[in-house]
Amino acid sequence: MKKLLIVMLLLAVAAPALAGQGASNTGCGLGTVLWGNESDGSVISQSLQATTNGTFGNQTFGITSGTLGCDQPANLVKNDRLLAFTADNLDLLARDIASGQGETLATVAELLDVPSADQPAFNTALQANFDKIFVTGTETAGVVLDRIAVIAL
Repeated sequence: MKKLLIVMLLLAVAAPALAGQGASNTGCGLGTVLWGNESDGSVISQSLQATTNGTFGNQTFGITSGTLGCDQPANLVKNDRLLAFTADNLDLLARDIASGQGETLATVAELLDVPSADQPAFNTALQANFDKIFVTGTETAGVVLDRIAVIAL
């Protein structure tokens, strides 16, 4: 019992120092904070991260609150609904931006409070800059929103 208490205490003390050091393919969350200190990105470390993240189901909380090693957009006022929607619909948003229209793009414009009269220009600006918004294809929702803010707002 004492050993378990000591281990839990050490993890609680070390957790802030470990934030953001996890392997990128396990995402953010409690597992990444607790087990992300492996510099080699071993399968065991990544398995522990993914299992802990999945067990506690805290990644959504981390994304919306900007905690647990998750990032929020830097250039936008913290809009939890916009960030959560974008994270859940990133592929659909990319498709809509590429075509310059669509329901997902219209929802993002609405959540950004783009006036209805300005939405066609907003859509056109994003479509013309698709390659600047989706550079690698592995962007997070926060990065995409930051790029949208720079281009269209």
